[in-house]
Amino acid sequence: MKTFRVLTVCGTGIATSTVAAEKCKEMLTSRGLKIEVIECKATEVESKVPVFQPDVIVHTTILGQKVAENVKKFRGLAFLTGIGMDKLADEIADYLKTLEK
Repeated sequence: MKTFRVLTVCGTGIATSTVAAEKCKEMLTSRGLKIEVIECKATEVESKVPVFQPDVIVHTTILGQKVAENVKKFRGLAFLTGIGMDKLADEIADYLKTLEK
């Protein structure tokens, strides 16, 4: 089984990216996926992507369109509010499952 890599991003790399990372791992694992997650702040994304090589980025802050253009991004606000959290987890899981093929 493939281990998918998720990069969670917030403004400081401390608070909301950690919450998003925990929810992501919990919810995607419960959907049958093997997940590895790291967190970072928005200004670190460009340096983290080539090293960590994430399959997706889940961000709780605004990222420029040019940032990590080759990596699929999901807005992670639902992981913080709880509103639409299952829908977001389903969308991420569905996308990741397409990468297994």
